[in-house]
Amino acid sequence: MHSTERAAPDNIIPVVMCGGSGTRLWPLSRKALPKQFVPLVHGKSLLQLTLERGAQLNSHQIIVAAEDHRFLVHECAAAAGVQSTILLEPVARNTAAAMAVAALNAPPDALLLFLPADHHIPDAQAFAATIRAGISAARAGSIVTFGVQPSFPSTAYGYIQQGATLTGQGAAHAVQCFIEKPNAARAQELLLVGGHFWNAGIFLIQASTLLAALQTYAGDILASCRQAVSVQTADGNFRRLGADAFAACRSDSIDYAVMEKAPNVAVLPFAAAWSDVGSWNAVAELTTPDADGNRIHGQGHTVNATHTFIHAAHRPVVALGTHNLLIVDTVDAVLVADAAHAEQVKTVVALLEAAGVPQAQHHRHVARPWGTYDSVDSGERFQVKRIVVKPGATLSLQMHHHRAEHWVVVSGTAEVTNGDKVILLSENQSTYIPLGQVHRLRNPGKVPLEIIEVQSGSYLGEDDIVRLEDTYGRVI
Repeated sequence: MHSTERAAPDNIIPVVMCGGSGTRLWPLSRKALPKQFVPLVHGKSLLQLTLERGAQLNSHQIIVAAEDHRFLVHECAAAAGVQSTILLEPVARNTAAAMAVAALNAPPDALLLFLPADHHIPDAQAFAATIRAGISAARAGSIVTFGVQPSFPSTAYGYIQQGATLTGQGAAHAVQCFIEKPNAARAQELLLVGGHFWNAGIFLIQASTLLAALQTYAGDILASCRQAVSVQTADGNFRRLGADAFAACRSDSIDYAVMEKAPNVAVLPFAAAWSDVGSWNAVAELTTPDADGNRIHGQGHTVNATHTFIHAAHRPVVALGTHNLLIVDTVDAVLVADAAHAEQVKTVVALLEAAGVPQAQHHRHVARPWGTYDSVDSGERFQVKRIVVKPGATLSLQMHHHRAEHWVVVSGTAEVTNGDKVILLSENQSTYIPLGQVHRLRNPGKVPLEIIEVQSGSYLGEDDIVRLEDTYGRVI
């Protein structure tokens, strides 16, 4: 997409903002795999569902994401069947900067629909109809936000107070004010008074309208983003923003930077089901409860338990005599929490990070652009990994200073560069790669390649990789 193009009058371009860190759903989501990438709903990730929802309005979408997640984003877009322009942020700078770079990469008259990547809205058609109802207001120069009709007095969301009807802008109302997350008594009061909506962080704005508002209320952010976009580089459907300029940008949310200051903000109510899936309680509600209020995902079992949620994808987990508990089991970490304390998981992750616990940020199972690896076992001077390489994919040409490796093919065919030799290995065949030897692994076949890698040496960290050549543009 080029900024000099002209948009069709009612052509809406969804812009999916994909920069969340995912700590509130630990241990399932972590910094290296935030919640928007985790399959949470019928085997699909929230990002894929967001892209599919956006496809009700346009088959081409803009995605703003972290450089480290680019191939996860690319795969989600492919799974959703949408075309995408993916803007890569070298560092996180919050929603004001993310929205600015998207607007600078779109035609000035384009209607941009900004969507968080980690929301769940089951009725995609009702959502699309609500968005279309905001077109006239957005074309009239309003910044249109969509307020979710509250179903209970939540203290987890900010609120939007509805003001007067805007003439000639359909069902849109002026925003009277934004309200910070209230306490329980205040939330109950807002629900009883009416005219107050949850702030979902969904916006429909003409690109030129957004840029004008940023110029007025956050000119420094816009200037940094203009510089970052002016030197961005293209790599297929990826657009890499200028690293130095974007890193110099002030980090601020669009709410604080613009929405709470601009006079032309309008609100449209959205009455269908919505969740930001912002806690394990919200995840639990995606599962139908049994007669005792228990909600089970995977291999969970309850005995004399009530109102207990179990997420157990890998092994049997039994809750005996429990009440109001959240139990989340993964292959390398377990969370057991009272449901009343679900909002404090983020604090727990911060404590684990401060203690140097690796599971605070990383899964044992790790996604890479060429496939995945799973750290099966480790000990003094050894580590065992299960590596799966996609058909046609290639790992970087590399070497290690501190470890040797032994590869055993479990299934598929491996093309192995081992020093100055290139060999083909099939099931049950193996090769040894000495310390310091230049090597590479490629899957030349049409089915996934699976190998077991046994590492041995004095240091087995992932940073002992010297890349000599890489297909995926990673640091060499």
